[in-house]
Amino acid sequence: MRKILIPLFSVALLTSCGTAKVANDGKSATDSSPKISSKAEKAFQAAYQTISAEDLKKNLYVIASDEMGGRDTGSPGQKKAGEYMINFYKDLGISYPKALGSYYQKVPADFMKKRGGGNLPDSENILAFIEGSEKPEEIIVVSAHYDHVGTRNGVVYNGADDDGSGTVGVMEIAKAFQAAKKAGNGPKRSILFLHVTGEEHGLFGSEFYTDNPVFPLANTVVDLNIDMIGRDDPENRGKQYVYVIGSEMLSSQLKVINEAANKKTNNLELNYKYDDPADPQRLYYRSDHYNFAKNNVPVAFFFDGIHEDYHKPTDDVEKIDYALLQKRTQLVFTTAWDIANSPERIVVDKK
Repeated sequence: MRKILIPLFSVALLTSCGTAKVANDGKSATDSSPKISSKAEKAFQAAYQTISAEDLKKNLYVIASDEMGGRDTGSPGQKKAGEYMINFYKDLGISYPKALGSYYQKVPADFMKKRGGGNLPDSENILAFIEGSEKPEEIIVVSAHYDHVGTRNGVVYNGADDDGSGTVGVMEIAKAFQAAKKAGNGPKRSILFLHVTGEEHGLFGSEFYTDNPVFPLANTVVDLNIDMIGRDDPENRGKQYVYVIGSEMLSSQLKVINEAANKKTNNLELNYKYDDPADPQRLYYRSDHYNFAKNNVPVAFFFDGIHEDYHKPTDDVEKIDYALLQKRTQLVFTTAWDIANSPERIVVDKK
């Protein structure tokens, strides 16, 4: 999540980071899982159950390790983290958008510099893609930024929650959709797994993508953005919750779909405290979903709040609540699943 203060009269380019029923140990609780009454629900349930706390932890211990050097934009450590993610997708058999030609979308240094990025080097967005079976031209975006703030005075800022948690969440969601596809139950609409760079410096990667979309924004149904979903904030200490921001800003249906997905799965407390563009924290503008929203694409931003280790070198993997990370990841997956497989595309009926 980007930490910048901008006057309220300007566009705030800050950043931030945000389930079936699951037992406290991170294992599935069968008796509280969604009811199975049809082939479609069985397919959902099988995919949903592949999202595990153990795999989230395994991947996060790599992504947020000292070896990655804090993943600053364009740094060797960030590139190494990106290579790990790409190998993860290759192992699953998930490819990249054909039009792109690789998993990488280059974000040039000049693009970032013109937007206040100083002397940042060239960097890359990473894109993985599962084509829809019935409406492949319609795109669901599941996004997270994989950069953090790097190493300062010899101390690595690992960014386990910000946004290592969102990064591994997107990876697990991709794994679940791919499992469904291999079982003959792939999504009807296409899913783009978008890992963006440069968020901490100014939402640069997502801005570059929306300025240079691989798929037309007119065909982009929704962006579900995950930025910090592995911790709790002081206000919600010990609660089973997640902040949801922006879900009814552009579509009257998205919030309804997300709430229904939550009720049939882990039934987290959906906290709408920051779900207001005029909120003093300005969180609606502070992560990568905003670059989709300003292009009239419905968004939902999932976030755990500002905790005591935010943007500090103490944001480490040992402090992540992996069972809660699993539940929040499952909520985003379920929301994406329902939107991807709905008979009709969700409406854009608000301004």
